Formats: sequence, structure tokens, C-alpha cells
Amino acid sequence: MREPAPADHENRELPEGRGPVRYAPGAADAGLPVEPGLATVLAAAAGRTEPEPPGGGAVLRDAACGYWWRRGLRCHPEDVAAAPGAQPLLAALIAAHAGDVLMPRPCPAGWAPQARLLGRPAYHVPTPAECGGVPDPYALLETVRRVRAEGGHPALLLLSVADDPTATVPPPELMRETCEAAVGEGLHIISDETWRDTLHDPHDTVLVSPAEMCPDDATVLCDLTGALLPASWPAAVARFPPTPAGSARRARALDLLTALGAHVAGPVAVAAAHALDEPDPVTTRTAAAAALHARVAAAAHRAVLTAGALALPPRAGRHLYADLGPLRGPLAERGVTDSMELEEYLTGRLGAPAPGGHRFGDELGALRVRLPTAPLLGTTPEERTEALTADDPLELPPVARALSSFGAAFRELQEPR
Repeated sequence: MREPAPADHENRELPEGRGPVRYAPGAADAGLPVEPGLATVLAAAAGRTEPEPPGGGAVLRDAACGYWWRRGLRCHPEDVAAAPGAQPLLAALIAAHAGDVLMPRPCPAGWAPQARLLGRPAYHVPTPAECGGVPDPYALLETVRRVRAEGGHPALLLLSVADDPTATVPPPELMRETCEAAVGEGLHIISDETWRDTLHDPHDTVLVSPAEMCPDDATVLCDLTGALLPASWPAAVARFPPTPAGSARRARALDLLTALGAHVAGPVAVAAAHALDEPDPVTTRTAAAAALHARVAAAAHRAVLTAGALALPPRAGRHLYADLGPLRGPLAERGVTDSMELEEYLTGRLGAPAPGGHRFGDELGALRVRLPTAPLLGTTPEERTEALTADDPLELPPVARALSSFGAAFRELQEPR
């Protein structure tokens, strides 16, 4: 079988003396101080010496079950596995399934590398115009047909219900069409629901999990550092279908986590269980953080559109995804002709990571970039805490200055070099 071609940026030779801007997924999102009650729980567990077993202990898995039950997903501790972060857990989930991997374009930065690490062919499928997170169902069917015609074995579809990088939420009818197409072709679905608790308008956005539509054919993955834990406390949980096949895949995933020594740190497991139990201070902080990022993301979105670039309205998460294709001419005058150069240019101009679209599976020649909102909240813990509690955070001087500088970086592209 012909292997899928690597993305152009993987084979690109960098000019002498230049290296890629280092980017760690999620690193730019760790802006707000830790919720005080959560910090107290972690500190109280700091003396814990016994390790968590592979896949997580009973307390952590039981807390994850409660989290999913409250969201309408039936779950028991024997259906759950935990790991120290989304990357090792996703690797275990992919390894538990035989066959090739399909994913939308664009998609989270860590997905394709995980498939490559395991030696699995990975295929990107275009997303519809109105959102990211899921492949267009007709393009999915065509990709499956093509891969099989070439001798491949498509078996797994990765998708997001609240998308990183596009910050969009697929509408329920599109999610249903995509899931029905995937299941009809014998694909198992891994649904990344890391950002589901960061909806910008939770009363006007309908989020539906594939596990609600096809409970026997969907595994749910949630990186707790998305909304519940700080990025420095790595923990992620997965919910397997409550079926014999789901139990077998969970057992295979636990084998890999055991081989990797991928254990959640004991004190972090205690804090993660506390966060998953969702006491009032945690839910209040989660809602306040989502509202703050929503306000700032909307302002950043306006600035991007005013400069002549394109971006879908952000609906979830802590970022937006901009297409600077309409500004290709002014960017070329500044030596920017692809997303790798765009990443380097905007990272330097904004003073914060601005990973290019090539990291998310987009073509290197497309001038797309993921813009985090966390750097716009202030530069000190005190400033970010004030933004979290302000009636109108956009009026605070640190936020206003950051947004002004952000907008200026894009407005200047409308001016001759």
C-alpha cells in the first residue's frame, strides 16, 4: 500500500541558523492562577507516597464516572482509564485499535504525531466550511473509499466536539451525519471532549457527544488541563463503551500505559478527582474562566476581521484560528510566504506563541495561525486574577493594552512596508 504522504513542513529544510519555534500544545493556555480550593487539595495530598495504578485508582475513576453521568453518559469505573496527560492516553487508545487513523483537517497538534509514533498511517479529511472538529461526512466517505482502494485499513476516526484549533462547536446535525457515516463504514470514533466545559455561550450552543449518538462505537477522551486543572498538573481520562469490545480495548490500552509507566502522580490524582467532582468553587471558576476567554476572544476576533483576515467566530476554548490569506501580499513584503514563516513572524510580533496551521495538519502554504487568548489577560497573576473577577475585563488597562497591541500587529499589515 502507498503510505500517506507526510505534510510538506515535515520535509522542509530550514534556512541555516534558523530552527522551528518550539510549541507545546496547551502551553499558551495556562494563564489563570489555580483555583484556591484546588491548590489546597493538592497541597494536602503532597505527602502521598503510594503511586496510582496504571489507568488510575478507584477514587479518580469513580469521580470521572460522576462527571460523565452528569452529562448524560452512562459510565462505571471499569469503563474508565486515566493517564498523566492526553498524549500518552491518546497513544494508548490508538494502539488499542488496529488499522489506519482518520482525522479532520485542521486538528489538534498532538494527533498526527501520536499516529506516526505508533507507525499508523494517518489521513486528514477536510472539514466543512461552517466549523472544524469533524470531517465533512461526504469527504469522509470518499477518503475511506480511496484508502481502501489503495489497500489501506481505515479503522479509527478522531474528532472534537469543541474544537482545537478552530474554537468552533460542530452543530448536532453535522455531528450525527459524520458519526453515522463513520459507524456505517466500520470506524470506531474517539471523541476529544477536552474543551466541552469552555463554551463561550453555554445557553445558546448545543454540544452533542458521539457517545450519546452511537454509545457502542465511541470512546471519549478528556484532557483535564483543558478546563479543570492547570497545564502543569497533567491528567486525562477516557470513557470506553460499556461493551465486551470496549472492555477488551480498555485492557489493551492499560497494557500500553503499564509498559510506558504512565501513572498519574498521586497528589495530582487527588486534585483531579476533586475537580471532577465539581464542587461549587470549581464550577464557578470554570464558568468565570470561560466567560473571560469568551470576551477576550470576541475582541481578538473583531481585530482580526478589521485587519482583513478571516476567522470563524470562536465558540469554545481559549484561542481562535485565523486565515491571513487575504493579507498574503503585505505578508510577502515582510518575507512571510507560508505558515512556518507566519508562525515565526507573529510569535515575534505578538510576544507569545502563535503556532502556524502546519502544526494542525493544514497545508504549509496556507497562511493560518492559532492565536491564544491567555497572553491577552495580563502579565502577572494579580492582573489575570483581576481580569477574572472584573465586570468588564476589556476596560482593565493590562487587557486593553494587550488587545491594542494585538490589533496593531494585524492592522500594520494593511500598510505598505
